[in-house]
Amino acid sequence: MDQKKHALTFVTITVFLDTVGFGLIMPVLPQFLMELTGASLSETSTIAGYLVVSYAALQFVFSPVVGNLSDRFGRRPVLLISLFMYGINFLIAGLATALWVLFIGRILTGITSATYATANALIADVSPPDERAQNFGLLGVAFGLGFIFGPSLGGFLGEIDIRLPFFVAAGLAFVNTLYGFFVLRETLPGDQRRPFEWRRANPVGMLLQVRKYPILVGLITVMFIYNVGHHVYPSNWNFYTIEKFDWTPFDVGLSMGLVGICMALVQGGLIRIVIPRWGAPRTAFVGFVAAASAYIGIGFAPNGTAVYLWCFVSALAGLVGPAVTSIMANQVPQNEQGELQGINASVGSIGAILGPLIMTQSFSYFTGADTPFYFPGIAFTIAGALAIISVLIFTLNLRVLDISGPEEARAD
Repeated sequence: MDQKKHALTFVTITVFLDTVGFGLIMPVLPQFLMELTGASLSETSTIAGYLVVSYAALQFVFSPVVGNLSDRFGRRPVLLISLFMYGINFLIAGLATALWVLFIGRILTGITSATYATANALIADVSPPDERAQNFGLLGVAFGLGFIFGPSLGGFLGEIDIRLPFFVAAGLAFVNTLYGFFVLRETLPGDQRRPFEWRRANPVGMLLQVRKYPILVGLITVMFIYNVGHHVYPSNWNFYTIEKFDWTPFDVGLSMGLVGICMALVQGGLIRIVIPRWGAPRTAFVGFVAAASAYIGIGFAPNGTAVYLWCFVSALAGLVGPAVTSIMANQVPQNEQGELQGINASVGSIGAILGPLIMTQSFSYFTGADTPFYFPGIAFTIAGALAIISVLIFTLNLRVLDISGPEEARAD
């Protein structure tokens, strides 16, 4: 197997196992927090939001450092350290007997987290410009497959013991670390590396670097707004479905498994058909519209059956990430791909701070005892509005830059 195929295989397996680990705990998290804190479902939604925010805040600060370190020392060491710390987080969570212990684990992971940013940089290293969108789609396939097995398995394991999914997730992360240690080769050649510079390795300094590529400013803004809304799934799906439809952890796991199947089909198959025919810009547009429709549909769904139907529409939102990421990646040289993905991760981390806060706080307010009116679907409605704003800005940005055809965007 040549270096390109080997690297793509490893990064796909890495994202798959990471997603399985993350998905394992989602069905049991509400019940786990209620048992750990004694709080109600509405109150634990807020706590879950704070856990996500603690992780995202540290990721925002340290992602530029990690991204620049990968441009200086290579993708391999950065990725392996990140995977190891991912396992430590799950292990700490599984052993936790107090809420503050959970926050310690999330903070440690936020500092070292680089899995997706470094994975994107690694794919950019080994992919020619005209194949990047499809190869970025591999991450979506891995993410979708992980969401087939992770939540379904987590719901099953949670019926045995509420802490068991955390230990299984930790084990998967450590196995993945060992796998990478023995099989992953470096994808960034030594002559393509650049010196580490602190002025570029901080959130402000890194964001200022985007001015070198004017096209990225508009696209990063679009993805920021979109990702704020997209955080409704990891931060609110389990709480929403338990509150409105009285689902069990097993039910939550099955529903997320369906979402994973749909995502895998879209990003593993459909995206390789539509991007060559439509181009990345038009593909992304369809994804944005599908996301907005699905969010609003889920928020007003009268029953669980309707939620399942909207999941099929929501799957088309999986077109957004690979399409937009490929447009951005084609604007920078290879030895700055780590920096670009660090910028994306930092901006994504801001969204990961705001998104869970908005979604969990709104859910808690509109399902709490003192709410002026009961509306558990409020978070999905907000996400739909943000997706509509995203597609409008995206369309305007492409018109200004005259990027609307099937060919990929090119650097100025």
